[in-house]
Amino acid sequence: MVDIEKSIRMSVDTGKVEFGTRTCKYLAAHGNAKLILLAGNCPANLKNEIIEVCKNSNVPYKELKYPSIELGSLAGKPFPVLMMAIIEPGDSEILKIIE
Repeated sequence: MVDIEKSIRMSVDTGKVEFGTRTCKYLAAHGNAKLILLAGNCPANLKNEIIEVCKNSNVPYKELKYPSIELGSLAGKPFPVLMMAIIEPGDSEILKIIE
């Protein structure tokens, strides 16, 4: 079982992660993300949009139970994070959550 909380922090610290709706959409559309993580309170219209983009580009996504404020703090950011794109997982095992 992958510890999602530790994996998020580890991928931010040792890998390459981008934040923000526009950036995530762009990375997913171009197939540059290995995984898109969505906050539990991501608005339905944004969530549906990014899921559609992910499906069209074969980029996996995962809806998390954490609200954006908590996702931001898990990632070590002083702001809420609605979605984040894992480009390189670094030393984390974050990609195992999609297996």
